[in-house]
Amino acid sequence: MFPKELYINRREQLRKKLQSGIVLLPGNLESPMNYPSNGYHFRQDSNFLYFFGVDLPGIAGILDIDEGKDILFGNDTDIEDIIWMGPQKSMKEFGTDSGASRVEPYSGLATYIGSAIAKGRTIQYLPPYRPENKMIMGKLLGIYPDRIRDYSSVQLIRAIISLREIKDRYEIEDIEKCEDVAYEMHTTAMKMARPGILESEISGVIEGIALKYGGMISFPVICSIRGEILHNHNHGNLLKEGDLLITDAGAESSLHYASDITRTFPVTGKFTQKQKDIYQIVLDANNTVTASSKPGMTYQSVHLQAARVIAGGLKDLGLMKGDIDEAVAAGAHAMFFPHGLGHMMGLDVHDMEDMGEDYVGYDSEISRIDQFGTAYLRLGKRLKPGFVITNEPGIYFIPELISQWKNDNKFSQFINYPAVEQYLGFGGIRLEDDILITESGCRILGKKRVPVTINEIENIVGNI
Repeated sequence: MFPKELYINRREQLRKKLQSGIVLLPGNLESPMNYPSNGYHFRQDSNFLYFFGVDLPGIAGILDIDEGKDILFGNDTDIEDIIWMGPQKSMKEFGTDSGASRVEPYSGLATYIGSAIAKGRTIQYLPPYRPENKMIMGKLLGIYPDRIRDYSSVQLIRAIISLREIKDRYEIEDIEKCEDVAYEMHTTAMKMARPGILESEISGVIEGIALKYGGMISFPVICSIRGEILHNHNHGNLLKEGDLLITDAGAESSLHYASDITRTFPVTGKFTQKQKDIYQIVLDANNTVTASSKPGMTYQSVHLQAARVIAGGLKDLGLMKGDIDEAVAAGAHAMFFPHGLGHMMGLDVHDMEDMGEDYVGYDSEISRIDQFGTAYLRLGKRLKPGFVITNEPGIYFIPELISQWKNDNKFSQFINYPAVEQYLGFGGIRLEDDILITESGCRILGKKRVPVTINEIENIVGNI
């Protein structure tokens, strides 16, 4: 846990933003894989972690704003728990660690909420994303579980996002640790890559690196020669000469902060000329984003800037044509770049998106652009110092999408389909860094940037 003063201060800041009522913050429960005592690795709710820091199943927190109390509800371990898990801290100790003013048994939560309802007090909560918490909250609040999200508090969502989107020095330090673990994960993948090895061998080893440092992977590893499939979690392919391997992976710390990095490289250690040409365009887009991202810029405008770099590079190769600004405005580039530039990152690899992607990435000033590709941009609003975000442009050759657009004669004034068809089977390239918005610009997080230039890649791939 961080120092208790940090949690106390966070709750005080939230209290000032809401001014009255009760905030209910349930933690998560154990989740069984196939029978009750065989559980998935426990992952605490991130908002509960942010305000209380206690990484334990079966607990909940209350911020009573009117009475100025922060209450932690949970049960001490009994002898049966100790037999299986060993001695544990008492709830009183957890309360001290988090700076909570009171600690109560978990059964007291229903009594507290019931009393508040009887008095007509306002109870605010976030939209639950786990079915067991929907059931618990529905019972506590007297709301049918299928409707529980409908009554979640938009005011609370916005207040918490305004706090969590600005990372403090403790958070940045922990994220940097995750970046350094990711560096080892990705350089290991590069060194292991060679024809004849299975994707699963590489993905298994790099997941083990995350575990080695006391955390876990921050999301299921993407490690695939089918890079045109954006989120490909299948690891069954055998690497062969001529393949590009895309590895999108990150680590989560013991405090549950994340990293999220992507690299793409040739499994033989040498790019073909065609691969080198496309790779350099993506790298140019990535570096343009790093150079352009600063406070006051909207990430939507930075996304479109990256799209223009990609479209311009593809035009130079003869794959696109016409006026580049017009092509991007029309959305023609999205056949090659059909996703957003990046997202918030922090306690969650897609930070805070459990509360609603539009609340996290957009606001009253910046709305989502309703256009294929650009509509998938998760973060569009103005950047502020303290934002931690991903920068992940890419170029992909998706046979089904190319065929559909060609058959529909879509954007034929901007896309040279005969030339594009020469790239069927190419796959895809994505390059992703995690960046911190500073007072004057941004910086790439981590002690060292994961190898990314063509020379760096060719010097490390296959060199165990």
